[in-house]
Amino acid sequence: MAFGGSLWTLILYMTIFIHFLLFAWGAYYRLIRMQLPRGISCRGKLLLFDFSLGYGLMLAGILEKLGICHRFALLRAACLFIPVMRDPKLIIKDLDFDGVPGRVYWPKTSPAGKRRGIIFFHGGCALFGSVRTTERICRAIAHQTDSVVMCPEFRLGPEYPFPTAVQDCCTAAIHFLKNAEEYGVDPSRIAFAGESSGGTYATAICQELVTREDLPRVRAQVLIYPFLQGMDFNLPSYQQNHSIPPLFRKRGVVLGLKYVTGKTMNVDGILKGAHVPPDLREKYQKWINADNIPEEFKARGYVPVAPAPFSEELYEQVKRAGETMFAPLHAEDDIIRQLPETFILTCEYDVLRDDGLLYKKRLEDHGVPVTWYHVQDGFHGIMAMAGWGRILEYPSTQKCLQSVIQFLKGL
Repeated sequence: MAFGGSLWTLILYMTIFIHFLLFAWGAYYRLIRMQLPRGISCRGKLLLFDFSLGYGLMLAGILEKLGICHRFALLRAACLFIPVMRDPKLIIKDLDFDGVPGRVYWPKTSPAGKRRGIIFFHGGCALFGSVRTTERICRAIAHQTDSVVMCPEFRLGPEYPFPTAVQDCCTAAIHFLKNAEEYGVDPSRIAFAGESSGGTYATAICQELVTREDLPRVRAQVLIYPFLQGMDFNLPSYQQNHSIPPLFRKRGVVLGLKYVTGKTMNVDGILKGAHVPPDLREKYQKWINADNIPEEFKARGYVPVAPAPFSEELYEQVKRAGETMFAPLHAEDDIIRQLPETFILTCEYDVLRDDGLLYKKRLEDHGVPVTWYHVQDGFHGIMAMAGWGRILEYPSTQKCLQSVIQFLKGL
């Protein structure tokens, strides 16, 4: 028995050692072979983070093939290790919002009247992420804007594919709007905010509710490097930043379609535009077009690409990705012109940069006030590190967060 126990201990240590060697070699290889633009700060830190994410996804893929769990379960499990710390300046409660769980943050100071309310939607492509992953951002916003912040814990794919996540967010938002005063919130000062896919939900729900006369009008929407369109993946930012971590062009499309279809797809045809019918391409051309991107954002390189021949089969597989609850830039003009004051944050080294720029132009063209903050050395997900200290934060992380906070304080 003792020998058997020693053998298994030896095997365990050898397994850990081999994993360590593979991780170290992979990190070294990534640092040496993958080149990032000089405009990005802390490039080594970003590469190490991306390798860690890729390594985790690789291990998760092995577990999925073995039938143990799907690959995103491992990422969700990692979120459980994010510590939830007490905050002496906030009251924090987990509540139910018409069947959707969520977490609410109240400042403990006595307000002069009703506070503004902020509904913050976390990112993660509706496949991973949670209230815990955005905890530090929500706390900072509640503290520094003296607002009541609510973050819904919506259901995730692939178990609950599109449109479950955005519908859960919409349900929670409607409940909060209807019952704002019970949470100490002024119904006329409620903003929707979100990071990455959370920004998608924020504006998609604004569009969904803009004609609802039975609800308070949303005061503003805050969109932090959001995904907004599924028509053209060859815009300048998609070409320039296709291999910049953590959101590679192909990785982003694969994750998005995993949420829409529940399946892992070959996206080569979609990247070439073969999924868009000619009539829809003509319809959306006036909104989703590289001609609408300012010339300075083409300086790092852009070559117009003709779309591949239309594939009816491919379109049938992914046609729900054209719905506005998934791709809000596809909305009609009469909806766009009714949207509230908007804050948009974009990052230079992000494939989704041009989604934000196109939405900014479209909103402005329809008379919607827009505050735009562009992070010159930023990349996708840079604000998610806020509150994690100097080891994980990047030079512009706090600048991103403070730009959002300053906008919210002005509402």
